[in-house]
Amino acid sequence: MFTLTEVASLNDIQPTYRILKPWWDVFMDYLGIVMLMLAIFSGTMQLTKDQVVCLPILEQTPDGAEGFFGPQLPETADSLWNKESATGEQAAPLMAKRPPDSIAPPVHFTQSGTFGQPQPTGVRTKLDFQQYVFVNQMCYHVALPWYSKYFPYLALIHTIVLMVSSNFWFKYPKTSSKIEHFVSILGKCFESPWTTKALSETACEDSEENKQRLAGASSLLKHLSTSSEEGSPNQSAPILTKSGVTFSVEKLVSEVPSMTILDKKDGEQAKALFEKVRKFRAHVEDSDLIYRLYAIQTVIKTVKFILILCYTMTFVASIDFDHVCEPEIKHLTGYARFHCTHNMAFMLKKLLVSYIAIICVYGIICIYTLFWLFRRPLKEYSFEKVREESSFSDIPDVKNDFAFLLHMVDQYDQLYSKRFGVFLSEVSENKLREISLNHEWTFEKLRQHVTRNPQEKQELHLFMLSGVPDAVFDLTDLEILKLELIPEAKITAKISQMINLQELHFYHCPAKVEQTAFIFLRDHLRCLHVKFTDVAEIPSWVYLLKNLRELYLVGNLNSENNKMIGLESLRDLRHLKILHLKSNLTKIPTNITDLSPHLIKLVVHNDGTKLLVLNSLKKIMNLAELELLNCELERIPHAIFSLNNLQELDLKSNNIRTIEEIISFQHLKRLTCLKLWHNKIITIPLSISHVKNLESLYLSQNKLESLPSSLFTLLKLRYLDVSHNSIVAIPLEVGFLQNLQYFAITGNKVEVVPKQLFKCTKLRTLCLGHNCISFIPEKIGQLSQLTHLELKGNCLDRLPPQLGQCSHLRRSCLIVEDHLFDSLPMEVKESINQESSVSFPNGCKCLSDGR
Repeated sequence: MFTLTEVASLNDIQPTYRILKPWWDVFMDYLGIVMLMLAIFSGTMQLTKDQVVCLPILEQTPDGAEGFFGPQLPETADSLWNKESATGEQAAPLMAKRPPDSIAPPVHFTQSGTFGQPQPTGVRTKLDFQQYVFVNQMCYHVALPWYSKYFPYLALIHTIVLMVSSNFWFKYPKTSSKIEHFVSILGKCFESPWTTKALSETACEDSEENKQRLAGASSLLKHLSTSSEEGSPNQSAPILTKSGVTFSVEKLVSEVPSMTILDKKDGEQAKALFEKVRKFRAHVEDSDLIYRLYAIQTVIKTVKFILILCYTMTFVASIDFDHVCEPEIKHLTGYARFHCTHNMAFMLKKLLVSYIAIICVYGIICIYTLFWLFRRPLKEYSFEKVREESSFSDIPDVKNDFAFLLHMVDQYDQLYSKRFGVFLSEVSENKLREISLNHEWTFEKLRQHVTRNPQEKQELHLFMLSGVPDAVFDLTDLEILKLELIPEAKITAKISQMINLQELHFYHCPAKVEQTAFIFLRDHLRCLHVKFTDVAEIPSWVYLLKNLRELYLVGNLNSENNKMIGLESLRDLRHLKILHLKSNLTKIPTNITDLSPHLIKLVVHNDGTKLLVLNSLKKIMNLAELELLNCELERIPHAIFSLNNLQELDLKSNNIRTIEEIISFQHLKRLTCLKLWHNKIITIPLSISHVKNLESLYLSQNKLESLPSSLFTLLKLRYLDVSHNSIVAIPLEVGFLQNLQYFAITGNKVEVVPKQLFKCTKLRTLCLGHNCISFIPEKIGQLSQLTHLELKGNCLDRLPPQLGQCSHLRRSCLIVEDHLFDSLPMEVKESINQESSVSFPNGCKCLSDGR
């Protein structure tokens, strides 16, 4: 057999799972143990004590008298043991004197063959011990009902099935993993210091004292607002007054005492719990497997109870002490019928009645469990009560298996669900992030991250934080603030302390701004950069910054979503001068014309999407600078020719092959800078000479093979870049450009440098590198203002000594091979190597825009 401990292990569960065991499951577990003990006790008694004792029943003789010895059997040595000691004449008289209806008492024979004293009365059956054992075994199997023999085993099997059914949802792989994970998270949430802190802060916020203080602040706000509105003649004054009141309210609220800041370790553990709860909820809410499995196992137990009760009640009456046995063994014993007694009948009947009583109680509890399961929807769980008792009104309701597990936990202790709900609240998570963030990013640490950009402005770049640390707003000297990938960025009223702040960058950071903070930004912010993936990430308050000068929008702004951008609201940006759009537009948004009275510069960087419709440009009459970059343009758009105030046009990185339309630029009297670089232009038309006011011309990175002489009739030209083409010669007319200060023809196929080039005495930068030049004329010494000279990558074998006459040229700005520089006379090298004490507007750095 087996011990109770071995079988009871089927009912064991992990101690931590007890929070998922309602009272009925616990009660049924105990009933299962009692039934198990009863089954094992019955089985033990049956194996050790159970037996049947049988005696033969005498049969009637043919003449109506009962046989004394029964039918004649073959004589054996055992049955005729006294044949030699007693004669038939002595035994016959004794037999004849017995009444026919009485059972003869056993006769005791002495070894001498004489009769002894009479023994207790009874019938001598002439059966030996082995025959009795055989008869008892046969009648045990034939006469006893099967239930009397197998009741302990059936009770054991039924109990094991019920135990397995009760805890199967803890063992089944697809549910046990979820349950184990849930119990683990629930225990950590219950014991987390953040739970205690969050609930304590809620109690503090709900205190009567705090309510009175907030009520006082609200009344003060209304009073001051009313006074300001009555005493302010203009519209802006009440707003400023309200901003002051907002500061007061913030101050009052901040004075409410709070708990000690969490340890860094506790904070990290709490943040990890928020992430675990979020992932577990997403994983468990998708299905209701746990609920269905629990319901199925409850139904199985109920059906099992009904089955056991039905057949057990029919067999309880069949257990009896007396039985008549008729085994087919007359040819072996001489008797056909036996009278048998079952010594365990009384005990088994009592045990069976007890088992039925226990199984009835078990069944009633099963029926109650089914009623609880289907009485209300357990696949939905509401935290309404928790939301009412706490400040976390955003705790969401849950469903499916997640809801069912919480219902089960409530049967154990509702406090678990309440504390668990704290980790479902985004408000709670944001509070934790705020506390941890401010604890980590102190003023001293932020000060260490402040840098200076090339414009010598103080700049702070925060990347992938959970929020904006409060200490940021204490950096009063900060001029540029960059926030990148901060999903919960919040600009508080403390930003009004940053009086030097002029530029904000939001990179994938949908920032929220308090009213007071917005008023400050509206009046002081000058430049704003917003980078986004979806249009919804653009904060709505951006379009209300009336003093904004520059706006940079980088993200998806295709034509189908133009109405979603909110560009129609740009009309409120009354001081906007520069608008930069880096997107994938197919047309210029019509709403951009709302900015036409004051917009000076428009940049459209299209990332390779073809810009098809540009008619809206005609209405922006005051536009001075226009950049259409990477827009897949094949010709110069005609809409540009209507911009009479245009001064600079940049068509970089397009597919322009011909610029025959350039003659129309003669109507743009103010156009001074034309950038047609990084295109596929093959020739420059002669009509370029009509653009008389042109001062800068960028034609680098094209496919030019020659420069027309008409190009050099643009006498105002100061900047000419034709580098990285296929030009083979510099026209002699280049000497006409007396105002030329920058000339770059790097990366072409020029072999000869004409002497006329050196008539351009105002040249400061001359880039002749990476050509096929073999000789530099001595007249280069006429370029007295030359500060930068590039000659590297040619076929030169020496440099002219007249370089020493270029008094402003220094070695750091002379780009040439070392061996060529070493070939210069010593005094020339010393003149070039000496440090310059004179500074120039352009410095000595070669402008590489056209490279």
